[in-house]
Amino acid sequence: MAFKYDVVIIGAGLGGLECAYILSKHGKRVCVLEKNALIGGCLQTFRRNGVALDTGFHYVGGLEKGQMLWRLFSYFDLMNLPWKRMDDVFDKVVICGQSYDIVQGYDNYAKSLALAFPHEKDAIEEYVKLLKQIGDNTSRSFEPRDSNDFYTQSLFARSAYDYLKETFSDERLIDVISGTAIKMELNPDKLPLYTFAQISSSFVQSAYRLRGGGMQIAESLRRSIERMGGEVVRNAEVTGVIGSEGKIESVVVNNGESVYSADTFISDIHPAVTMNLLEESKLVRNIYRKRINNLENTQGMFTAHLVLKPETIEYFNHNIFAYTEGDIWHISQEASEGDIRQILISVNPPDNDAKYVRNIDILTPMKWEEVSKWFGTKIASRGDDYEAMKQLVAERLVSEASKYVAGLQDAVEAVFTSTPLTYSDYTGTMNGSAYGIRKDYNALMFTVLTPRTPVSNLLLTGQSLNLHGILGVSMTSIFTCGEIIGMQTIQNELQKI
Repeated sequence: MAFKYDVVIIGAGLGGLECAYILSKHGKRVCVLEKNALIGGCLQTFRRNGVALDTGFHYVGGLEKGQMLWRLFSYFDLMNLPWKRMDDVFDKVVICGQSYDIVQGYDNYAKSLALAFPHEKDAIEEYVKLLKQIGDNTSRSFEPRDSNDFYTQSLFARSAYDYLKETFSDERLIDVISGTAIKMELNPDKLPLYTFAQISSSFVQSAYRLRGGGMQIAESLRRSIERMGGEVVRNAEVTGVIGSEGKIESVVVNNGESVYSADTFISDIHPAVTMNLLEESKLVRNIYRKRINNLENTQGMFTAHLVLKPETIEYFNHNIFAYTEGDIWHISQEASEGDIRQILISVNPPDNDAKYVRNIDILTPMKWEEVSKWFGTKIASRGDDYEAMKQLVAERLVSEASKYVAGLQDAVEAVFTSTPLTYSDYTGTMNGSAYGIRKDYNALMFTVLTPRTPVSNLLLTGQSLNLHGILGVSMTSIFTCGEIIGMQTIQNELQKI
């Protein structure tokens, strides 16, 4: 079967769906092709024991009225979802048994840190000033490129770890400020200051959870896309590309089951996976292909999804980031296989503001090397040794989390797990990476990608380009679509919100 569209988008993750929303809104005939039965990528929600569990979505920052994610989600018609503002103390960082509060709002955040570290008060104020500047800079991201762009690039080209070491003398304060950053990879040798500060800034601005799971974001976008005339096709894996003279003419789905032609193509899958699709064509020179394929990926995550017995654990409206030792910028780099030194404990808000929760997620970073020997096996058929590994890690996570959530050990009804290998299979992410391509302040031009590719009608979008996370991917989708319909057009629409 053959189909023709204005734009074909490969992958129905957040970036692909947002691009489809924007382009459908502007009258383009759009089709999104998703290889899985479920859309949403890391937004996918699944049910076990009658309880909804999130694949990778836990909370968002910058959703208060007037803030950046609020503007974007208002644009995407996503603010009508059941968002729940977290407590003023939205994160707790626990290091070697000592707990520190992370508070919403720049001023309150600074005051809270200064109470715990009064000798660093001036340095804290200087750091929060940087967070505010980056928050303001983010809100101007879609304006014409000028000195604002230079400011961003200068911070991208600076080391986050070096900045913290230069700004603060107290090592414990550096750990506390960095303690919520399991949601990015704390690589002291490569993480850019802009990535660290922009993500930190958005959550300090405001923090929200979503009652009912992240899949609602994907489904809301899908309904909007279809209402505007676009299509989202599931179980449609792109297995080949047909093109000539530097352009893609069509993509082949499910090994020839159907062919989709378009004027423009957008890939929301990992750039290296995109290059693999182009492998048999002459559309991309080997030097570009090798450059993309040789880029490093961030580490993955192991998640223990706990289904709890009814009425055993009361809901708590904050996250817990716990570390068994200090110097947290290095512990994940040095951790040995099966070693649990850091965890994130996150809770899904219960329906109807119920008192008790039925699900708690416990996450810890996991390197691809810990699961790579099972690569190529199928889900649920990886062997007893794989299942034994998962069970052991899950038991260690529950044991560690029980130190911070009273009664947790006895409250567990069932445990379901995911590894970087699970992410690789379900989302197509290289090496099960949690945050896509590793950004390197030493190699800015090579690791921060633009939507444009050497193929004249192929654009990229998603977390591997610029910034990861819900906010980063949403911003990138704007930049990608700006290449098609013009940034000024989208900017004018955003200014009306």
